[in-house]
Amino acid sequence: MAEFSATLVAKTFKGVPPMPSMKSEQLPGSLGGEPNPRFEALSQILATNWWAITLRGVFAIIFGLVALFMPGVAIWSLVLVAGAYLFMEGVFGIVSAWRAAQRHKRWGWLTFEGIVNILAALFAFFWPGWTVLAFVILLAVSSIISGVFMLAAAFQFRGHGRGWMFFSAIVSVIFGVLLFSSPLPGAVLLTWWIGIYAIVFGCGLIILSLRLRKFANL
Repeated sequence: MAEFSATLVAKTFKGVPPMPSMKSEQLPGSLGGEPNPRFEALSQILATNWWAITLRGVFAIIFGLVALFMPGVAIWSLVLVAGAYLFMEGVFGIVSAWRAAQRHKRWGWLTFEGIVNILAALFAFFWPGWTVLAFVILLAVSSIISGVFMLAAAFQFRGHGRGWMFFSAIVSVIFGVLLFSSPLPGAVLLTWWIGIYAIVFGCGLIILSLRLRKFANL
């Protein structure tokens, strides 16, 4: 039986030219081919500046610890950073509107956007508590709306994973309701989550920097 199968295969592919072998050099970025010069240059830059990645990881861990043990300070810092970002966005928007007006282009929307960003930044600077409260409420409303739409889609969905869609929708709605009912504890909880993420992210950066340091010493 084995000889018959071998004979049949030989007759079937008789006269068919063999496929050319694909060398590893023909596969860009393959593991077995030559190293990509761009990747090598990027790796060398990262390895040379491994200390900067270490500092970034250390600062991330420090911020994460502050967020876990002093959430009020972390929230206040995040509000100030967000306010500064909005203020700079507003200034750049107004400058863009002024340049557009000089070129006789539409500048009204850019001016409106810049003014709104500056007003939001001033609100964050002078009333940080209300800013955090407004952010948590907006997040709660967004979670509830997303959960409701996902729940409606789950009722119409008939494929695999329908149960997970129901589960995700219910979790989203419950999360939004809890945030809306108690926004201040919700803000503290969000700060703790951000702190945990920052600590994990910082540890990953430090481990990466140590491996890059070994690569630089080779």
